[in-house]
Amino acid sequence: MDIQSPLKTIQFVRNGEVISLANVPPSRTLLEVLREDLACTGTKEGCGEGDCGACTVVVGEAEGDHLSYRAINSCIKLAHSMDGQALWTVEDLATPDGRLHPAQQALVDCHGSQCGFCTPGFVMSLFGMYQNHVCQGRTITRELAQEELSGNLCRCTGYRPILDAAQQMATLPPVGIDEADLLSKLKLIAPAPQGLEANSTYQSPRTLAALLQARAEQPEAQLVAGCTDVGLWVTKMHMQFGNVLDVSKVQELRRIEDYEHHIAIGAAVPLADAFAALVQDRPQLRTFAARFAGLPVRNAGTLGGNVANGSPIGDTMPLLIALGANIVLMSQRGHREMPLEALYTGYRKNLMAKDEVLAWIKVPRPTPGEKLKVYKISKRYDDDISAVCLAVNLHISEGQVTRASIGAGGVAATPVRARQTEAALSGQPWTLRTVQQAISTLRAEFSPISDMRASSSYRSEVLGNLLQRFWLESQGLQQINLESFVLEEEVS
Repeated sequence: MDIQSPLKTIQFVRNGEVISLANVPPSRTLLEVLREDLACTGTKEGCGEGDCGACTVVVGEAEGDHLSYRAINSCIKLAHSMDGQALWTVEDLATPDGRLHPAQQALVDCHGSQCGFCTPGFVMSLFGMYQNHVCQGRTITRELAQEELSGNLCRCTGYRPILDAAQQMATLPPVGIDEADLLSKLKLIAPAPQGLEANSTYQSPRTLAALLQARAEQPEAQLVAGCTDVGLWVTKMHMQFGNVLDVSKVQELRRIEDYEHHIAIGAAVPLADAFAALVQDRPQLRTFAARFAGLPVRNAGTLGGNVANGSPIGDTMPLLIALGANIVLMSQRGHREMPLEALYTGYRKNLMAKDEVLAWIKVPRPTPGEKLKVYKISKRYDDDISAVCLAVNLHISEGQVTRASIGAGGVAATPVRARQTEAALSGQPWTLRTVQQAISTLRAEFSPISDMRASSSYRSEVLGNLLQRFWLESQGLQQINLESFVLEEEVS
């Protein structure tokens, strides 16, 4: 790090007080600051990669005249990204006289803790649920509790008493937050809406113009958004960054814009909000969206970050490819637009110039005759990385495939479009014979690698099985046993 460059002072509100931290290196995580600098050791360090939830805290941000609350993983959140926000840790919930918050009391009443290591993380996820649901008069169902706690792991108590606690919070005496007072404090520490801090090692511009200026001036700076991947470079690879450019607070890129034929999702929109917009247009995507990591990761990570990262096992890209999404790259020189799959040139490599940033993802709206399914195969149902992801989007008219769009993940060095399979389906009758031919094409189209998640042969076999499942579901079948189907087909 350039020791001559100034380190920006971080200011955030915690427990009603403004906290100011100076001389924090740009690569330091929020968890490190909490445990080592502020002695908040209730927040635990577990996996160090956003998978276990032991480090969960809740972040509050001003949105107009109210606060938004998001449970996030502090282990992979850079401390500087807290600037101008509110923070709650497990130490902040009980009242000064020792009365527990409903999130804590419900866990006690339901016997939801044994060894206790995971408990602070569960408490904070429950606190986020309390603010977002109970305080809004909404019921926490068993299904909602399971979904929003999927990013927290428990190995000794088991989930039943914890899920019971989630549902019981609303029966306890209510506890509120003085949002007006908190909003006034956040307003006092709000960073300037425009401009950049000269020579700062951690820059977090608030406008698109400022972001593009900073990118032009510091093309070697590490771009970050939600940091759900870059954070692992810090915690697992021990990387240090001399300069960081954070796009997560650029106001223009935090918007979702509605147009007649498409929606435009800003690159800084959190995954949770981006998925909500996609589900609003296509309700069948809800289950798939909930299976993208856990809620704390979806609350922090951004759609733009996931796309720009270009991981071959990134779940959003196969879906976006199948939907025909375009991406918009921007710099001070102008902008250019292209199909999403055209962005990638190799494993985690893309054609973005050093002064460019990914700014928008444009997703077409559904059209008549669209049949869309997306399948994720992983070792765990929740909070796991895909071995294979397949998104199939067909338009079928009068029994014939008029258009095919298929995206695949986990089968090549980049997320890919299955062009040969699309060609095998397009213009053909939607029959079992057509599907069988397309299955053979799909299995031969890619040469996946073998790794800890799956073998090459397994991935190829599963690709075909998923297209077969799409066919069966299009015929109205449910509770499909693909193995039985394949055996019967081979015998006949």
